[in-house]
Amino acid sequence: MTTELEPDRQNGRAGINSWDQPAGGPDAGPAWRRGPARESVGHARRRGGLLARHPAWPLVVMLAGYPLWWALGIADYMFIVLAIPMAYRLRSWHRRAGRPLRLPPGFSLWLLFLICTLAGVVTLGLVAPDSVASPLGNRIISWADRGASYAAVTVLLLFAGNLTGRELSRRRLAWLLGLVGIFAVIGGVLGVLLPHFQFTSPLALVMPRSFRSNTLVQSWLHPAFAQVQGVLGTAKGRPKAPFDYTNDWGDCLSILLPWLLVAWGDTRRHRRRALAIIAVALVPVVYSLDRGLWIGIGVAVVYLGCRFAARGKTGLLAAIGAGFVVVVIAVLASPLHTIISERLANGNSDQIRSSLSSTALKEALASPLIGYGDGRHVRGSANTISAGPTANCIQCGQADTGSNGQLWLLLVCSGFVGTGFYLAFFGYGIWRYRRDKTPYGMAGVLVLLLSFVYMFTYVAVVAPLAFTMLAYALLWRNDTQLLNPDAETPTDLAAIAGRGGIRRPAAYRALR
Repeated sequence: MTTELEPDRQNGRAGINSWDQPAGGPDAGPAWRRGPARESVGHARRRGGLLARHPAWPLVVMLAGYPLWWALGIADYMFIVLAIPMAYRLRSWHRRAGRPLRLPPGFSLWLLFLICTLAGVVTLGLVAPDSVASPLGNRIISWADRGASYAAVTVLLLFAGNLTGRELSRRRLAWLLGLVGIFAVIGGVLGVLLPHFQFTSPLALVMPRSFRSNTLVQSWLHPAFAQVQGVLGTAKGRPKAPFDYTNDWGDCLSILLPWLLVAWGDTRRHRRRALAIIAVALVPVVYSLDRGLWIGIGVAVVYLGCRFAARGKTGLLAAIGAGFVVVVIAVLASPLHTIISERLANGNSDQIRSSLSSTALKEALASPLIGYGDGRHVRGSANTISAGPTANCIQCGQADTGSNGQLWLLLVCSGFVGTGFYLAFFGYGIWRYRRDKTPYGMAGVLVLLLSFVYMFTYVAVVAPLAFTMLAYALLWRNDTQLLNPDAETPTDLAAIAGRGGIRRPAAYRALR
């Protein structure tokens, strides 16, 4: 790991990280680039004081305060709420400071996906194949909520990508993402030790009773360290804090911890701390009984091995192999291997997942252009069309199509066209930054790659998608800076982002 992180640190001293420190010192570059540190402290104080002098505060508050938002029962909606000051800041930069708004590569693909999502409102009233009728008002609320989440992560991407190094450096952003990963590790350990612990959030005091029957709302009203389920025949706690479900916990954990290695890769002591935290995370990872997470970890190990092998980093490759062997031995020598064996032998959700996937595909074929705008309740269950909710089992039968993975949700809600634009956006990001050999590049591409692995089993509408967008923003900022570390104006940065006719600097070619 030392070899991998060393070029970025050395080149930072030579000016390659001038995104974090403008070339020529703190007073170099145009007025907007000098930012609140020197340009207009007096004006900043008159327009909001501390918050105005630290324009990245919505992003910092969102990530550093995540456990608090979870405990209050509002974590999912903080992305939407904090997107408002982010959007206002972007508008202020453009209209008041004359600071151009830069767009990430492939952003047109994402805009086309948003258009398909918006167009889905016209099909909300239709009855999809093999589904039962449900109140239109409920579907409108669900569509609006999902659309607001997509709009929020769009603002998040633009905001994080347009911040300068003085406002929020790449390393600081990586550290904030890694910090949420540490929160997930702590929550996972607590979920193993105290699986039945839960409490009532303040949100319960204002939530109307008519909304409280929804299972997702229940998870907001009663945050818990674990999700108690009978996956192995008996009720066991599956870690989930500080997220709503175990699947969300597994998804976020695996895409956040790589950033901890990036942020703490500068010294051996920091790397040891990061590796120790990852080692501790292995215990709740096993107890989560999350096969999708286990597959994702395997993909991450293979990905890193291939990247290091392609570069001839035999030392790092050997370290990965040795670490894998140590983990296997530790699992075999502990009760953890029994849990893994029992989980692999009990695929209780396989049948319903397969049924929901085939139904989602059928509904997408029936409305291939823009989908149905929202998921539908399946008629019956995976075993019979006559099964459905009863007084003793409200959740029996009539599962929601699209609830078993992001891919199936996209197919139902946005059709093949919208799904294609969504996948093309993240696929383009992987392809464009595939040769970025810096720690930011390797971690960012891994996160985008894992989004494709998880889309078959995890729904990623709120937190997982937001963290994936921040990984995209880090890839974008890192690539822009590598292309021309001496760029000082927004016009230069916009031209570099297009790569048209731009000669890559020697430092960039060396890292490539």
